[in-house]
Amino acid sequence: MVHRNAPLTPTGRLRLARCVVDDGWCERRAAERFQVSVRTTRRWVDRYREHGKAGMADRSSRPQHSPRRTPTRTERRIIKVRVTRRWGPARIGFLLGIAPSTVGKVLRRYRVPRLADLDRATGQAIRRYERDRPGELVHVDIKKLGNIPDGGGHKVLGRAQAKRHRRRGVGYAYLHNAVDDHSRLAYTELLTDERKETAAGFWRRARAFFAHAGIERVERVLTDNGSCYRSRDFAQALAETGTVHKRTRPYRPQTNGKVERYNRTLLEEWAYARPYPGDTARREAFPAWLHTYNHHRGHTALGGHPPASRVTNLCGFYS
Repeated sequence: MVHRNAPLTPTGRLRLARCVVDDGWCERRAAERFQVSVRTTRRWVDRYREHGKAGMADRSSRPQHSPRRTPTRTERRIIKVRVTRRWGPARIGFLLGIAPSTVGKVLRRYRVPRLADLDRATGQAIRRYERDRPGELVHVDIKKLGNIPDGGGHKVLGRAQAKRHRRRGVGYAYLHNAVDDHSRLAYTELLTDERKETAAGFWRRARAFFAHAGIERVERVLTDNGSCYRSRDFAQALAETGTVHKRTRPYRPQTNGKVERYNRTLLEEWAYARPYPGDTARREAFPAWLHTYNHHRGHTALGGHPPASRVTNLCGFYS
């Protein structure tokens, strides 16, 4: 590809060469006319004499001989280990005694998919999708989270002291989550259990949240095969608004990957983000975090924009 400021395009090179070969100009005069060096003029003239008009096209800058390139046999070993074991460049390099950077170059040269784009269980490429509009599909899931005893857990007291002062029966919190597929808009409640009545009540409140945010209708809900989601109570809660219920295949949490990724973000950026002196402090910090997630935190799948940018009526809500 010719640079936009290049003095000679393929057409200009042809004119330059013809001035010398066909019209009898000297190389210096032709160089001055086309404002290039004599050396450049000689190169295109020689190429025109050898290949004619076809020689004026750009050629690849790839060297004809690469004596230090990784041997083909080694490249095949790298690809075989990657396919059979699904290891990254570092582990493959340690196994074969090759620099990880070299392994990475070989994998890119053969266009091997990244591990992040593969299903670790099957090795097949993950099929990513995104619904066209808000409310077309909402992912629902429950995340179990251990409560923090009063006075703090091991992050505050240290593991040894926390073990000596361990309090039995602090229990768990159940994070009921709903994430819109198109906008990634999230709604979460910290509840005491994952029973069918609790799940049904959560969905009714989540539905009201989405409606207030401008998502007037939720067409489909995707959940796993938990007993609370297979109950009549949850089915009734969906039927009240004509929402279709879809369930993932058994042992395939990747199908509900958007809410699973939200769970991970929630744990990393709120639940385990800093030491809390108790569970009350962590619960009090959650509304502000959820507001930041929906309104201000840039989402990589949305080009660095927050979920609020894809929902027209969300501005100012939940603040």
